[in-house]
Amino acid sequence: MSITKGIDLTKGPTDEFAKIKRRGTTLIPLRQAGLDRFQENGFPTTNDEDWRFTSLKPFTELPFEITNEPNSQKIDRSVIESIAFNQHDTDRLVFVDGYLSNDLSETSDQSGQVIVSNLASALPTIENKIGSLSSKDKNPFIALNDAFFTDGAWIHIPANQTLSKPVHLVFLYSAIKDGQASHIRNLIIAEANSKGTIIESHISLGQAAASSNIVTETQLGDGSNLEHIKLQDQSSLAIHLSSLHSKLSSDARYAFHSFALGSQLSRNNLRMDLDKPGIECMLNGLYMTRGRQLADHHMIVNHAAPNCDSHEYFNGILDDQSRGVFHGRILVEPEAQKTDAKQTNKNLILSGEATVNTKPQLEIYADDVKCTHGATIGELDNDAIFYLRARGLDAMTARRMLMHGFTGEIVERIQHNTIRDELNELIWSRLENEHHIS
Repeated sequence: MSITKGIDLTKGPTDEFAKIKRRGTTLIPLRQAGLDRFQENGFPTTNDEDWRFTSLKPFTELPFEITNEPNSQKIDRSVIESIAFNQHDTDRLVFVDGYLSNDLSETSDQSGQVIVSNLASALPTIENKIGSLSSKDKNPFIALNDAFFTDGAWIHIPANQTLSKPVHLVFLYSAIKDGQASHIRNLIIAEANSKGTIIESHISLGQAAASSNIVTETQLGDGSNLEHIKLQDQSSLAIHLSSLHSKLSSDARYAFHSFALGSQLSRNNLRMDLDKPGIECMLNGLYMTRGRQLADHHMIVNHAAPNCDSHEYFNGILDDQSRGVFHGRILVEPEAQKTDAKQTNKNLILSGEATVNTKPQLEIYADDVKCTHGATIGELDNDAIFYLRARGLDAMTARRMLMHGFTGEIVERIQHNTIRDELNELIWSRLENEHHIS
């Protein structure tokens, strides 16, 4: 990592951190350690291998201003009613600019000793768990999050318990001025033989070039089963930076579905640590870009135990002058015999000016494994269009069917039926209204 030559890009964070210390915010040692890590490395540039296709200029050229107080009192409840998944029976936690809004949230009594709450209210009891998975990551945005996070979700599913209904985490960003930055921290712990569904939505209310920096840590116990669905649908000027670190135990099942539809720049870092035998992990995602949007997905799946399965499926649709980046790495350690790992990245180009950089990787140190990877970049298949037209469909209908099938490959893997159906409708509506499918 390197700081841009001749420019001190750490000055903004340093000044903002001084304000935090004066206010006497909690967890000062953790926050100071995060700031120190950031100052040591600075922001990455395109000279850094992990960031060679993603310039941070849209972020670093903005002023650095942390949101100090919530703006939820200015938000009408009708905003909540209009967002996706609101009509489903869920427990809903709403955060505005990184702060919980009690007025906009709506939760019920979950079964057993299940906890669905905000992180800030539980800090005295869980502060030793924060950063346990992510703090060694060299990503500067995790370091910044350590220093500046305000709030986020705290979900704890005890052993042998099930979420009585899905939990919907709604993150709203007022985006009233350029440089406004929200730092959010989520902690999800599902103990042995627990089960649940979590939905995560990120929505911009304004059109300013504001940023969001989210760090999520998930820990899954033996035999647990968690489905996690994330929808990022922020404005065309927003900057979305996200890191997910997950640690899975024996026979755990984790499915993470990512849908990146918005933001001028989105970067999603995913790391899965499969430390015990019998784990099944699926990373499943769709990105749809237009204009000058950039969607970057960077992921590592570390197989450190035998008899584990991991499957990565990411499809991209790119239009206009937009760009996509996919960097996936599967690491199979010597002890991880009988690994079954699959990684695919498919990209559909709708414009001659859209580009994709894809780099699937396998790093294998065990000899009894089944591992595959692949990537495709291209336009709609003319042979498939011809086949459909030969059966009586016009050209437009044929193209629509193929594109619907392309997105459906990803959406259909969601297990929750009603969420899957609504998401399918949302994606198809977006394709028809905002992309060149004629």
